[in-house]
Amino acid sequence: MQLLGEGLVFWLGLPMPGPLLGMLLLALWLVWRGAVPEGLRQASGGLLQHLMLLFIPAVTGVMMHFGRVAHEWLPFLAACLGGAAVTLLVTAYTFRWMLRRSGGESPDHGGEDGL
Repeated sequence: MQLLGEGLVFWLGLPMPGPLLGMLLLALWLVWRGAVPEGLRQASGGLLQHLMLLFIPAVTGVMMHFGRVAHEWLPFLAACLGGAAVTLLVTAYTFRWMLRRSGGESPDHGGEDGL
């Protein structure tokens, strides 16, 4: 899917990274298919177990440009805080949606401690 995304971006001249388009195509294909193939499940499971290792190149890249980050700290901080807030909200709403879908009780509708 990444190769397909790269090819489509190049061929159509789209203003987005090819891997991002490939990931979107993969997500759409998985939704259409309705299940994750076993090979993809095994490969992604191994990657997810070592996810923190995949952040090392990104952090190294940021540290190599630390002078620029220090100079433009306000937009960098805003992007970090905004990204974290959006991630937290999307995760919370997805969790609530999955609880409702699975028939579980929503955390805000009771429980022994009233949380």
